[in-house]
Amino acid sequence: MRRGFLLSLVLVVLSGLVPFAGTAAAASAVCPDAVAPPPPVDTSEQPPPGVASPAPLPVPKAAVGGARMAECGVVAPAGAAAPPDTTAASWVLQDLDTGEVLAAKNPHARERPASLIKTLLALVVIREMKPDQVLVPTVEDASQECTCVGLVAGGRYTVDLLLHGLLMHSGNDVAHTFATALGGVPAATQKMNALAAELGATDTRAATPSGLDGPGMSASAYDLSLIFNYGMKQPEFADSIRTRSIQIPDQPGKPAFSIVNDNKLLGTYPGFLGGKTGFTDDARHTYVGGAEQGGRRVAVVMMRAENRPAQVVQQARQLLDYGFALMKTNASPVGHLVSPEQAAEITGSAAADGVSGTNAAAEDPFGVTGWILTLVVAAIIVAGFVIGHYRKKGRQLQHH
Repeated sequence: MRRGFLLSLVLVVLSGLVPFAGTAAAASAVCPDAVAPPPPVDTSEQPPPGVASPAPLPVPKAAVGGARMAECGVVAPAGAAAPPDTTAASWVLQDLDTGEVLAAKNPHARERPASLIKTLLALVVIREMKPDQVLVPTVEDASQECTCVGLVAGGRYTVDLLLHGLLMHSGNDVAHTFATALGGVPAATQKMNALAAELGATDTRAATPSGLDGPGMSASAYDLSLIFNYGMKQPEFADSIRTRSIQIPDQPGKPAFSIVNDNKLLGTYPGFLGGKTGFTDDARHTYVGGAEQGGRRVAVVMMRAENRPAQVVQQARQLLDYGFALMKTNASPVGHLVSPEQAAEITGSAAADGVSGTNAAAEDPFGVTGWILTLVVAAIIVAGFVIGHYRKKGRQLQHH
């Protein structure tokens, strides 16, 4: 009788723990890439010998941009048609004029920005340099891993011309030239990250000025939407991304030549305002672009997308169509891009409110699930001892 009671007790404990473990696991579930991008596929993010990789950025307890920005998967207005399928791991559609988020998918997922980070570099350059300022690239500037504009070491180029080359043709040689002029790569990335923080981009950390992958590189579709929105308010930025072609003047040993804007929606999508593309092996395809139709402006950011079965620009076209359709129906926004005032408040409280590194496990390294599993195992062990004890006692009684 006692044996049956103890076994029943163990089974009750176990049956209670198993659903509790499932509930705890579900409660602690987070959206994909909520803390850091997926592991790299190559060695591009390995820090120099003796230097530790930077810890992931703190994750704010409250999602920047509103409660729905914390949702996983597609975030669409209630009652609205479903968005088109895309290959992107995350995306955000915004109203460029109001800053409202029209729809999204994993908006705060932390991915690698690739060359979209050049939009942030461009804004630092616009703040700190005059358009007619002349820069002279070094040998190192002109020898970067391409995509490159084709700058000549020792040549002379205006900031305005280089800004066009940065945003139209994604020149890594231009990015490094700007970084050198800003005090070197570490100083340039520090200024980029300071501006990101100022704008409220809590998922963003530039590790390189060009978007080539580096230790700790991170951004999100929400953050890049915020940066693009700010950029479109700067005339130099807006002019550069909508320029179709520009001539690079002759330099010592190199004749003049033209570069064309590599954004394939320019001139093919109604009202397209310009944008930026990016790609690395780790980041996959990234994209930002905006358009104006009927006096309304919509922009899209896509991250970790693939060119198959449809090209990323065609997927972007479909998302822009969806954004304009939502505007026509006056669908309720699902979030908003933070204002400068809100960004200052976020920046001031990020360290205190954030959970960094390994997410909530940082507060309890063992984790809720770990403790639950331990209790389950302990209960099984206790059951084993109880059963073993009564079996042994039974055998002893039989011998007597």
